[in-house]
Amino acid sequence: MFGSIGPSELIFMMFIILLLFGSKRLPELARGLGKGYRQFRKALDDVKDEIDLNDVDRDLRG
Repeated sequence: MFGSIGPSELIFMMFIILLLFGSKRLPELARGLGKGYRQFRKALDDVKDEIDLNDVDRDLRG
């Protein structure tokens, strides 16, 4: 899933994030990351839909 990152590395990264942001800000950080990810996926889907529509339009005209 993450390439060569194993469980021990993930736990270490989570520990560092917890130290940097604190336990009170962690849910806020997770919400922000989730929101950003959703917006990125929506924009990516919109671009894919636009490309598909351009292909259909090109096929109909030519």
